[in-house]
Amino acid sequence: MKLGLIADTHIPGTTKTLWPQIVHAFSEVDGILHAGDLWTVDVIDELAQLAPTHVATGNGDLELTDKRLKETWQLQFDNVTVGLVHEFPTARRRAADYLMRRRNRLFRAPLPNVIVYGHTHYDEIHLVDQLMCVNPGSPTLPRNQDLRHGTIGFLEIEGRRATATISQITSDGIETIHEKTTEFP
Repeated sequence: MKLGLIADTHIPGTTKTLWPQIVHAFSEVDGILHAGDLWTVDVIDELAQLAPTHVATGNGDLELTDKRLKETWQLQFDNVTVGLVHEFPTARRRAADYLMRRRNRLFRAPLPNVIVYGHTHYDEIHLVDQLMCVNPGSPTLPRNQDLRHGTIGFLEIEGRRATATISQITSDGIETIHEKTTEFP
């Protein structure tokens, strides 16, 4: 199972459509998780042409309505539970016990092994105890800077093993810049 991860597209505020490199990179994924702040359901429609798409409501999406858009998603892929939400604390700024309490408030049992989130526009992958936290960053406004090529992510799941990667969008395609793998008990 290979999932495309994306967040904070901010379309049409940044560009009118997704970068073609994203469309190409996601053309062979089994599903797409968008961690919010898409700004228009047209992005959902564009992604859904590539693979089944789930989107977490971002703070910029409050007026949007679509059955593929919810505050949180809790999805099962093989033996790994994935939570999808827009805002989640980053492990580089918060202690592990705080992250676990936040996960426990947002999701129900079985609690997610992986949480995909956005909001900060900072791409990062953290392993915190038995929790993998993945923020794919923003493909259009990386690190909250000007419009330019940013990042997307992938989550590959096989059995109880998850591999998260972050890829930089380039003029020619994408290049992997971060990768972490873990196996859950």
